[in-house]
Amino acid sequence: MTKITADHQCRTAYVYVRQSTMTQVYNNKESQRRQYGLKERAHQLGWQDVVVIDDDLGRSGGGGVERVGFDRLLTAVGRGEVGAVLAIEASRLARNGRDWHTLLEFCAIVGTLIIDEDGVYDPRLGHYQMVLGLKGAFSVMETSAFRQRGFEARLAMAGRGELFGVVAAGYVVSAEGQLRKDPDRRIQEAIGLVFSKFRELGSVRQVMQWLRRENITLPMPLAGTSPRSGQWRLPTYSRIMGILTNPIYAGVYAYGRSCREARLENGRRRFHYKVRRPHEDWRVMLRDHHEGYIDWKEYEHNLKVISNNATRKGQAAQGPVRSGAALLAGLLRCGHCGRKLRVRYGQKRQAAYYACQRPSEEDGMHSPCINIGGRRLEQPVSEEILRILAPVGLEAALAAIESGKDCNRDQHRQAELALEAARYQATLARRQYDAVDPDNRLVAAELERRWNEQLVAVQQMEARLAELAESSENPLSPVEQQRLMELGRDIPAVWNHPAASIEIKKRILRAVIREIVVRIEDSRCHLLIHWQGGDHTSVEAARKLRNCWRITREVDSEEETRALVATLARVMPDHNIAVVLNRLVKRTISGLTWSISRVKAFRYNNGIAQYRDGERLERGDLLLDDVMRELGVCKMSVIRMIHSKRLPAQQVCPGAPYIIRREDMNQLIARRPHPEPGNSPLSENQDQLSLLFQ
Repeated sequence: MTKITADHQCRTAYVYVRQSTMTQVYNNKESQRRQYGLKERAHQLGWQDVVVIDDDLGRSGGGGVERVGFDRLLTAVGRGEVGAVLAIEASRLARNGRDWHTLLEFCAIVGTLIIDEDGVYDPRLGHYQMVLGLKGAFSVMETSAFRQRGFEARLAMAGRGELFGVVAAGYVVSAEGQLRKDPDRRIQEAIGLVFSKFRELGSVRQVMQWLRRENITLPMPLAGTSPRSGQWRLPTYSRIMGILTNPIYAGVYAYGRSCREARLENGRRRFHYKVRRPHEDWRVMLRDHHEGYIDWKEYEHNLKVISNNATRKGQAAQGPVRSGAALLAGLLRCGHCGRKLRVRYGQKRQAAYYACQRPSEEDGMHSPCINIGGRRLEQPVSEEILRILAPVGLEAALAAIESGKDCNRDQHRQAELALEAARYQATLARRQYDAVDPDNRLVAAELERRWNEQLVAVQQMEARLAELAESSENPLSPVEQQRLMELGRDIPAVWNHPAASIEIKKRILRAVIREIVVRIEDSRCHLLIHWQGGDHTSVEAARKLRNCWRITREVDSEEETRALVATLARVMPDHNIAVVLNRLVKRTISGLTWSISRVKAFRYNNGIAQYRDGERLERGDLLLDDVMRELGVCKMSVIRMIHSKRLPAQQVCPGAPYIIRREDMNQLIARRPHPEPGNSPLSENQDQLSLLFQ
């Protein structure tokens, strides 16, 4: 005890309490009592002020998680406020060398003691430093040995296919330790329905929405080998995703699908859990381990579909099927730079166009590789699809009829199984009620309430089944079936019908097309269609030049339009050009009037520079207003001089302004130094000049 001095006792003693997991916190109460008992031990050693730090209960000391309590302890030690740190053993303070040696260094600098069950240690002394260092090393080695021992045991058990945690819904562990399909037919058919709807819809979210819309519930997974809990809930997105991505439903026993990854963050080691591995890196993978709901080929196909539906996978994924008007969204790729073409919509989201997303700074390009309207691409692709699908049109009609029957059959079957399960629960509740002593009213009343609840559930299931029976008696009338068969023989009529769903068309395209490569050469759009089977087809589409405006459809050619706008752009700004074109009753190729934005687009595509203020005067070009001010006459006088050929002027078209060269005006002034009577106002009457009539 001679190591404890008055200087230590005048400072605060800190008791550090920690347990690694919440399971230890809830179950290992004796360890907690021993650690909290160190407070009384500190009082016995002479400390009056004792602080207990228990912020890290349930946190590992291995260094992979943040420990608020330990950081608080280090801060207090660094300030010189701590006289002693008490813990039952070194492993309570830290199970990694970094935290342990940091604490020892701080304690040695400020003269803080470390006290455990074995004794009192002063880190300033060399032999105590050696002892404390060995204690920390043994703690780290002990933790590593425990973890490795437990991991090897679990890995050996998993290698035999006998390690089970949470058993997936649809399976149970038999008395022999084998994984078997759940004997409950309702559970089997509910799991099978998830896979069948995914084959049909091809989207996890669509499957979830369909099941919730039809009020179809799914069983919950079981913990270990516990008996069936009987919990059925409406599906969630994560629940459907878990079923579709779990290899257990493909008859595969897998262990080690995810791992723990250590990363250095802010100078500390941090562990990230649930990092997914590719199936080639799974620690244990046993094919045909048990009976599956699907085969391995379908499981891999489902993963591929889910991956393609992702929205943040860059150039690798097609993206999900959405309700937009763009038929080829996610299928187009630029043949010039290799990037995917993105969809852009107009204001009303009816007309779509496809554009390459190459940055404008790349390769010195200042415009996208491809920017083309959607209809010009979709029409030839649709025609090629209809040509390929024409022989199977009748089969598709028959499949549509059977699909409607199967959909009603699935709903009806699930309702029947749910009713059967509800009747069983009601019968079980009645037997429990009959078995109780009638005089024991406390128990009998509760059992009677449960029985009544089950009877209400049975009534609801019966009503639901009756509704489905009424709706599924005649899903399609004979006339409707005959009409559907006729449409099967005329696939283009079905494809172009206004009621045809855009989502169905997109699914058909993705079922047969893997990718479409687009190239633009010689004002033609070349499409290379890569089919799912590996074949390739080349088609062409006419390309309309982006924002290429023409004035009229019958008379004016594009060259005349370019010459007119080029001349007007040298004497007036864009808004005046639009006024002149509209005054001439000119229209764009789309039948629209001219606006400032359309004039700008035409100039940009034809390389015509914008009018600059003062540009006309620098060239020596004058307008009527300029000549009026120079000569001091009215506009009509200038027009009469132009018509009489005394003042040369140019006019691009009727309605366009007159352009007079300054040299011509100067020559006129030289020939006529004084205004002639013909150039003066028409009358000297002051009343006419002021427009004041008697």
